[in-house]
Amino acid sequence: MCGFGGYFGSIRDAEALLSRMIAAIAHRGPDEQGKFVAPDAGLGHARLSVIGIGDGQQPMSDVTGDLTIAFNGEIFNYVELREGLLAKGRRFRTSSDTEVILQLYDEMGEDCLSMLNGDFAFALWDNRRRRMVLARDRMGVRPLFYTSKDGVLYFASEIKALLEVPGIPAEIDPIALDQIFTLWAPIAPRTAFRNISELEPASVMIAAQGQVTVKPYWQLDYPHLDAQSEITNEDQAAEELQAVLTDAVRLRMRADVPVGSYLSGGLDSSVVSALAAGMTPRRLQTFSVAFDSAEHDESAFQTEMALAIGADHRAIVSRAGDIARVFPEVIHFTERPIIRTAPAPLYQLSGLVRQAGLKVVLTGEGADEVFAGYDIFKEARVRRFCARQPASRMRPKLFRKLYPYLPGLQQQSVEYLSAFFGVDSASLDDPLFSHRPRFKTTAAAKIFFSGDLRATLKGYNAVEELADRLPEAFSLWHPLHQAQYLETRFLLPGYILSSQGDRMAMAHGIEGRFPFLDHRLVEFAARLSPEMKLKGLVEKHILRKATRHLLPMAIGERTKQPYRAPDARSFVGAGELDYVRDSLSEASIAAGGLFNAKAVASLHEKCRTQPASGFRDNAAFVGILSTQLWQKNFTGQQVGAARAA
Repeated sequence: MCGFGGYFGSIRDAEALLSRMIAAIAHRGPDEQGKFVAPDAGLGHARLSVIGIGDGQQPMSDVTGDLTIAFNGEIFNYVELREGLLAKGRRFRTSSDTEVILQLYDEMGEDCLSMLNGDFAFALWDNRRRRMVLARDRMGVRPLFYTSKDGVLYFASEIKALLEVPGIPAEIDPIALDQIFTLWAPIAPRTAFRNISELEPASVMIAAQGQVTVKPYWQLDYPHLDAQSEITNEDQAAEELQAVLTDAVRLRMRADVPVGSYLSGGLDSSVVSALAAGMTPRRLQTFSVAFDSAEHDESAFQTEMALAIGADHRAIVSRAGDIARVFPEVIHFTERPIIRTAPAPLYQLSGLVRQAGLKVVLTGEGADEVFAGYDIFKEARVRRFCARQPASRMRPKLFRKLYPYLPGLQQQSVEYLSAFFGVDSASLDDPLFSHRPRFKTTAAAKIFFSGDLRATLKGYNAVEELADRLPEAFSLWHPLHQAQYLETRFLLPGYILSSQGDRMAMAHGIEGRFPFLDHRLVEFAARLSPEMKLKGLVEKHILRKATRHLLPMAIGERTKQPYRAPDARSFVGAGELDYVRDSLSEASIAAGGLFNAKAVASLHEKCRTQPASGFRDNAAFVGILSTQLWQKNFTGQQVGAARAA
C-alpha cells in the first residue's frame, strides 16, 4: 500500500512538482519516497512497505528501463503469477509483487489486468510505445484521480496531490454536491472537485500521442431472470463458498509484516477474523470501535468473538465529542463532503492500529453487497409484497420489524409507513425501485440549498443520471440482483470503500484488505440464486450456512445491525466546539454561498434543543458542516475558524 502521483506530457520543474505531489500524500506511504523522471513522463511514489520490504522500492523499472511503474496496493496472487513467469524463463531481481506487474505487462500488455487478483491502482510508463497506462482494481478499493492542463495529463492517488500542480484550482462541483446530497457520493468519474475526475473501478486508461482512452476490463454481471441457476444444491453452494472465501483470506494474509483484523462483532468481520486466526502462527490481533451510546455499541459481541478465537484484542471507545474533535481531519482525508459521521470512528480505529505497530488489517467489508445483507434488500422485498395488496393494514407493519434499531420508526402509524415506503404508489417496473425511499429521504436534505445553488443546478436530477448509467442487461436481472448492483457498483466504491475505507485507513498509513471483494468470490455469489442469499427475510443465508461452524451461535445467528455513528448530536450541546459554531454561523453560510443561511441557523438550533432528529436533519447537518469544512480546507475560503479544540 502506498500513494503515487505523476504526469504525462511536457512540463517544467518536474522534480520539484513530483516532490510536492508526494509530500501532499506522504501519509499513504510513510516508509520511503522515490521519483522517476523521463522526457514527457514522471512518477513519484510514497511507500508503505508490506511485501518485498528490502527490494520493493518504487517507482520500479524493468531490466531494460523501458517500463516503469508506480503502484498502490497489493497483488495477492503474485506468488502464483511469479511462478508462471519463471516457468516461461523470466528472471526476477526483487521479491515484490510490483515487479510481477511489470513482467506480466511485458508479456501481455494491458490484458494482464485480467490475471491480477488484488486491490490496486497503478501508473505504468511504457517508453517503447510512448504511452502512460493507468489502471484500477475491479471493485474500486484503491483510488486514482486525474486531470489535465495545457495538454498534460496529471494523476495521483489522492486529489490533494493534484492541487499541487500550478493552475489546478480547488472548486466545488455543484453537480457532485447534488449527487452527494442524493446518492451519498458523486457518480464516478465525477468528483467533488470541478474538472478533476476519478478513474472508475475495473477500468484502464491509455494516454498516448495526444489521445486518452478509457475502457473497462471487467464488469459485474448477473444471470438473466429466467435463466436456470448454475448451483441449485445449497450444501454444494455452501461448500464451494467456504473454499473460495478461505482461499481469499489465505491470499490476503500474505505479507512480510503481521496482519491484523477489524472485528465489529457482526457476522462478516467475525468470519474473516475466525479464518485468519487459524492461519497465523501467533495470536491474531483484532481491533474494534465501541461507543458510549448503547444505540450504536456492539462491544459485547466483539468481546465474545475475540474470546472465541483467542485474539489479542484492542478497542477504542468513540465517546461524545470525539467525532466532532476529529471531524475536520476526516474531511481533509475524504476530500469530499459527507452526510454521515460514520467515517470518523474508523479514522480513530486506524489510529489505534498504527499505535499497535501494525500496517495491515483484514475487514469484513463487501459481504453485505455480495450476499445481500443490507436492510435495503429486505425492505425492497417487503415493499413488493405490500404493493400486491396496497390496502392491507398488516403488511406495512413489517417495516417496523426491519428496523428495530430506529425508535422513531417504531412509533409511526400504518398510514405513515405506507406513504414513506411508497407502498401505495410503487412502480414494480421502476429500475430503481429498491432505492427510491433512500434517495427520497436523503434528497430531502437539499431543502437547505441556497437559491443560487438551485439556480445553478437548474433542475438537475441525480437519480435520473444514475438510471442512465445502468447496463443494458439490468432490466433482465432479478430484482434482488438489480438492488445488489446499485449498492456494489455505486455506493460501495463511491462511499464505503472510499470515505469509510481507504481514506480513513491510509490517513494513518494502514492498509485494509477485503476478502469478500475477491473477484472470484464476487463472481461466484453473483451466480447464486437470490433465494440462497436472501431467504425470506433472512439476509446472507448461504454465508451463514457456510460459516456457522466458525462462530458462536449468538454471532452466527445475529440479525444485521448496520454500522452507524451518532450524527448531529456529536457536534451540539454543552461541549460544542468553536469550529462548529463558526462554520454554521449565518455569516459563514452566506459566505460559502451553497446553503440558505437562515434555514441552516434554524436547523442548528433545532439540533441543539431537540435530543432526537430525523434522518433528513441529521444528513443535512453533517452534509452542510462537512461542505463548509471542505471549502475552507481545499479552497481556503474563510467559512469558519475550523478550530478543533
